[in-house]
Amino acid sequence: MAYIGKTPTVGNFVKLDAITTSSTNTYNLLNGGVAFTPESANHMIVSLNGVIQAPGTAFSVSGSTITFLPSSGTLSSADTIDFILVLGNVLDIGTPSDSTVTNAKTNFVSTSSNAGLSIKGDGTTSGTGGQLQLNCSNNNHGIKLESPAHSAGQSYTLKFPTGNVTAGTALTVDSISGSGTTAVGQLAFGSAGGILQVKGTISSTETSTSSGTFVNAGISSLSITPASTSNKILVLFSVPLYGGGNGVSTLTVFRDSTDLAPGLNYGFGYSYGPYPNNVSGMILDNPNTTSSVTYDIRHRPLSAGPSYAQINACTSTFTIMEIASSVLT
Repeated sequence: MAYIGKTPTVGNFVKLDAITTSSTNTYNLLNGGVAFTPESANHMIVSLNGVIQAPGTAFSVSGSTITFLPSSGTLSSADTIDFILVLGNVLDIGTPSDSTVTNAKTNFVSTSSNAGLSIKGDGTTSGTGGQLQLNCSNNNHGIKLESPAHSAGQSYTLKFPTGNVTAGTALTVDSISGSGTTAVGQLAFGSAGGILQVKGTISSTETSTSSGTFVNAGISSLSITPASTSNKILVLFSVPLYGGGNGVSTLTVFRDSTDLAPGLNYGFGYSYGPYPNNVSGMILDNPNTTSSVTYDIRHRPLSAGPSYAQINACTSTFTIMEIASSVLT
């Protein structure tokens, strides 16, 4: 490739430590007192007794040792190794200086079979797995993410959620493709617990009706907006009910205009005079919506009448809870 101006200098040029010869042809290669392993003999310029040596013919390299192959036989203390210069890999910058590899210089490309960036463990079967550390702003401490132990044999993939971040939620596995150690899990922002929200009210105001259809029992309605269409609403109630004239009174729970005890003449319970009776119940409703829904308690007489709720200022309780589908079985 041609360049305008001076050709860039490419390589990692290292002049190795001086070597004192003796009656041997094999010597250790050191850089600053540390063993140094060149890429190959062809990456080296070696001068012996003022003569540049031919790689592969006059010397060979194995790991961090060099062996001279002189035609005269064995070297001696009378010979001088002038210098050994290592040129680095072909078109290789060698070891970059600290803090010189910037974001713009990285190009991590992932494929269907390989990650764009692989962080290695310590190379042992029972040691430390690959860790990714996220430092604080001052870079003097940070948190780490680490792979499972080698013995677990895990190679699964976790994909982050496709939806927006939602307050008060946690990462949950929404779906899985594949199976076993190589499964791919699609994460979602799901419930951080089983109960997502609770609404409740109490009432001690006596109310009555002689209507043949269900009317509000004098207890405030409760509205709730489910976070997911698969979540359920748990409805709990306890209402003091009385049938006037020794009659029968009944009550039920409505979600908007839907009676949650359809076709049941006695609703979720009834009271038969001459004494009041607490009618209590619990319903796990599936509204199948993420729009606001309203629940209310209604009563009516079945015979005689009227029907009384909170008779003599007795107290009713009414509670609704959204339950995450992840905890339902």
